[in-house]
Amino acid sequence: MTTTIDTDAPETRAPSATLAVLKRAGVVGALVAAAVAVALVQSGSGIVVWQSVVTGLLTGGLYGLIAMGLTLIFGVLDIVNFAHGAMLAVAMFISFGVVAVTGLHPYLTMLITVPALFLVGVLVHRGLLSGSGGATLENQLLITLGLSLLLENGLLLFFGAEPKNVGLPGETHLDVFGAVVAGSRLYAFLGAMALGLLLYWMLQHTRLGTAIRAVASNSAGAELVGINVRRIHTLTFAIGAACAGAAAALAVPLLSVTPTLGEQFNITAFVVVVLGGMGNVVGALVGGLLIGLVEQLTTIYLDGQSSLLGVFVVFVLVLFLRPQGLFGRRT
Repeated sequence: MTTTIDTDAPETRAPSATLAVLKRAGVVGALVAAAVAVALVQSGSGIVVWQSVVTGLLTGGLYGLIAMGLTLIFGVLDIVNFAHGAMLAVAMFISFGVVAVTGLHPYLTMLITVPALFLVGVLVHRGLLSGSGGATLENQLLITLGLSLLLENGLLLFFGAEPKNVGLPGETHLDVFGAVVAGSRLYAFLGAMALGLLLYWMLQHTRLGTAIRAVASNSAGAELVGINVRRIHTLTFAIGAACAGAAAALAVPLLSVTPTLGEQFNITAFVVVVLGGMGNVVGALVGGLLIGLVEQLTTIYLDGQSSLLGVFVVFVLVLFLRPQGLFGRRT
C-alpha cells in the first residue's frame, strides 16, 4: 500500500486539480448549508440550530488536531495507529496529575504533555514498530491494538475507573451572536487551529517538513539523496503522538477524564481521517470541523440518539461515494 502526505496549498496545484478541489469544497458547503436549513425547519428555533453549529465547529477544531497526528502517521509510515486514542488518554492523565500536584494552569501542562508524548512516540516506533516485528501491516495493526489495550488497562490500574475533572481557572461563558460558548471550548478551538496551522507550516516551510514529504512521496528516492528514512519515520510518528499530547492539554478542562476516554476519540479521528482523505493533513482539519457539525446536528435530527450515529452514516456514505476522501487523490 502506497500513500503520500498531501499538504499542497491550492496555489501550488495544477489548475485542473485546484478547480476539482474548489468544486468539492463548493459541494460540501452546499450540503452543509442544506443540512443546517433542514435542522432549522425541524427544530423551529434558529437559536438552537446556531448553538449547535457553533458548538460543532468549536468541537470539530479539536477533532481536526487529533486527526492530523493520525493522518500524518498514516501518510508517511502507512501505519494505522490504533493506539492513538489511548495515547491521548495517557496525555490527559498526565495533565490531570500535573495540575493536581502542582496547581499549574491546565493549558500550561502542554509544555509537559507534548514532550512526553513525543518521547512515547519515539519509544513506540523504535521499540515496537520499526523492527522486523512491525514489518507487515498485520503486525502493525496487532501491535498498536495491543498497545492500546495495555495503556488503557494500565491507566485503569493506576488511576481507577472514577472520572477525573480539571477545572479551568476563571472559566467564563461568552455570547457568540446568541450562542452561549464556554471559554474553555473557545480557547481549545483557537489553540487547535493555531497548532494545526503551525504543523502545516512546518511541513511546508522547514527542512524537516520537506524531508517528511519526500519520504512520504518516495522513500527509496529520499534515501538515495541522503535522507535518513528510519529517522524521519521515527520523528513523524513522534510528531503525530505529540499532536495527541497537545490536544489532551486543550481538551482536559472540557471532559471527565477516564481510562477509556480515548476510544471514542479514536473512532471519531478515524472517521475524520477517512473523510478528509488518508494522508491529507489539511483534509483532516477540515474533516474535523465537518464531523463536529454532524455530531451536533444529529442531536437535532434524531433527538435522544447517540451523536455518533450521524458520524457513522457520513462514514459509510464517504466509503461508498468517495473512498479516497473529500480531499484525497486517486492512486
